[in-house]
Amino acid sequence: MAARSERQLDAVIVGGGVIGLACAWRAAEAGLDVVVLEREAPGAGASNVAAGMLAPVGEASWGEERLLELTMRSHELWPEFARELAGAAGRDVGYADIGSLHLALDRDEAAELHRRFELMQSLALDAEWLRPRACRELEPGVSPSCVAGVHAPHESAVDPRALTAALVAACKASGVRIATGEATGLLLEDERVTGIRTAAGERLSARSVVVAAGSWSAAEWLPDAARPPVRPVKGQILTLAGRATEPVCERIVVTERIYVVPRSDGRLMIGATVEEQGFDTSVTAGGVYELLREAYRVLPETAELELVETLAGLRPTTPDNLPLVGPGAIDGLLLATGHFRNGILLAPLTAERIAAALAQRSAEVVAR
Repeated sequence: MAARSERQLDAVIVGGGVIGLACAWRAAEAGLDVVVLEREAPGAGASNVAAGMLAPVGEASWGEERLLELTMRSHELWPEFARELAGAAGRDVGYADIGSLHLALDRDEAAELHRRFELMQSLALDAEWLRPRACRELEPGVSPSCVAGVHAPHESAVDPRALTAALVAACKASGVRIATGEATGLLLEDERVTGIRTAAGERLSARSVVVAAGSWSAAEWLPDAARPPVRPVKGQILTLAGRATEPVCERIVVTERIYVVPRSDGRLMIGATVEEQGFDTSVTAGGVYELLREAYRVLPETAELELVETLAGLRPTTPDNLPLVGPGAIDGLLLATGHFRNGILLAPLTAERIAAALAQRSAEVVAR
């Protein structure tokens, strides 16, 4: 007979990436009893591969007004979120308010960049159009081929691995249990969620279940009607090792094809490809070549750095590129998935909304 948890939890959160951990931490702060169920180590999925850009316009396209609303709101939350998390975790979260330099390397790219600059201006974001000389004054390592740029000091970055470690520490300090295992089925009673079954045979009783499993959110353990329309989109990313005392760039550097995110220790994160390859996570020669070629094109000094890590991850993507945050198809089932390229950026807002939904549901159950 399967073992049943002795107490009824307020929530089981399936998925221990940045999204799932952030939701758990905020829910525990609200006084809720939460367990995170992660099949591997916390942050082992897309969170481990992300570069950590916090750019509200950087990953959005024209016509995605709803997504822009979300990214703008979450971007505003990030400084306070980072401060509170560092205090709760007792450690650095890897947040850096360093700004970005968006660059165009030919006339066509300049025209496209100017459209993005106008979008930033329309959203009242701090941004400045720069001529080539001004670009190289900001970042001396930029290629002489640069024809225009946009300085976006409002953009920032966070190291997702430091962020994950801080979230784990904050969760544990707040009483969240992080369990290793896989969900195998929902527990239902009168068409309402009452918990989950795990591969180890445990039955975790809970008032709510939150699906925050990234690209694996449309899992077979969910009833067909409750599976979110999430698919994986592969992204390859590289890490180059540089010297902190002589950084290749001090800001995030962005072109139409790549972004380069510096870390305080001199490392550079270069990403990221966008590939419809199902659940394939192989690093390919073509992907590495493309990223190194484009990095050299904008920052020639990258050719002298050591290539220390190559990774591929899977971004959870929805048909309209909007994340799924809120009630699922069954009473008591919540979704926190489908963030595509904005998972790290949208973590504070997603956590805030899921925690509020869990607290409300907990109060409703108690009232009954």
